[in-house]
Amino acid sequence: MLIQRLSFLKHWLKTGLSFLLMVTLSIGLCAAKDVQISRLPAGNAITDGKALLRYALPIDNSTVRDLQATLEDISTQLRAQRRWSAIASDISKANRILTDKQDALLATVPEAKKSEAEALLEQLKQAIPDLQAANEAKDRQQVIDARSRALDLVGQLEEIMVDKFPYEVPAAYSNLPQLKGRATVEFTTNKGKITAIVDGYSAPVTAGNFIDLVQRGFYNGLPFTRAEESYVLQVGDPPGPEVGFVDPKTKQYRAIPLEILVKGDPAPTYGITLEDAGRFREQPVLPFSAYGAMALARPGDDPNGGSSQFFFFLFEPELTPAGANLLDGRYAIFGYVTEGKEVLDQLKAGDKIESAKVVQGLENLQQPKT
Repeated sequence: MLIQRLSFLKHWLKTGLSFLLMVTLSIGLCAAKDVQISRLPAGNAITDGKALLRYALPIDNSTVRDLQATLEDISTQLRAQRRWSAIASDISKANRILTDKQDALLATVPEAKKSEAEALLEQLKQAIPDLQAANEAKDRQQVIDARSRALDLVGQLEEIMVDKFPYEVPAAYSNLPQLKGRATVEFTTNKGKITAIVDGYSAPVTAGNFIDLVQRGFYNGLPFTRAEESYVLQVGDPPGPEVGFVDPKTKQYRAIPLEILVKGDPAPTYGITLEDAGRFREQPVLPFSAYGAMALARPGDDPNGGSSQFFFFLFEPELTPAGANLLDGRYAIFGYVTEGKEVLDQLKAGDKIESAKVVQGLENLQQPKT
């Protein structure tokens, strides 16, 4: 079951058709809409899961997005042969935004959270000198660490700007758990710990199903059943003949609809791939461009047949070059690994999830009302 077609596609791309196919996909996927819900910047696709999660937050504050983009740009400059002067310009711009545009940064923060936001801004102002010092010392790792700390604060500021869940989930899915926000999950495996952030803003039904199963202890003790190096690592097949979760109350297989939020749309598309919907040119808010993307697996011929099995995407550039790949719009991403990627890289078929637990955001899980 579940993403069998990907193995065929992987082989196909390694034949003489790969060049033609990737050119076609590159042309088709380049026409994404400019939107407020994600506001992903133009240019190369983002390969950092934390950055994708920041940009995916449903907020409308151009000043904080400018602040974020300025700090995100530092990693681009580091890759470009350590352009210290360009990094210094980014730091100066971030400092000016924090100093001169505090009112604009706070403008979309709910009144009840203003004091929390002001405290975060003070912490950000204090983080800038550390970033400047690291850059002046031309210490690449110190710059990376200081930038990461600053961006974590920006992410926290952006999260408290979200006043309410931005749309209504269709009533047809009211019988399924829904995650109306975000949650953090910690996996303990036999190779070490992995932390992931699950995004209910972009995939409330898929994320709600996953968090509900984590809470039930469903994944505890389950082995990884499929592992392909630099490709996918899959888990979630329970013991016995079933290939997904059977609800003990209803005795029915819990089927989860394919759920994809497209950049520019007010709510996700359900039950159909973007290709079949004639939207292959458009990009999901949560793309397959970051190592450790988490997506719901499903039968190749049934977009609504997913249940408990999911896979970690291990990002093979040959199959899924950033910004032009074969998975976006075909499988529903519901989160990204944010810590423990080195552990993820070590896991193979037969290794186990010893335990999975929700360590933050459980209050965002809504169980079915009936």
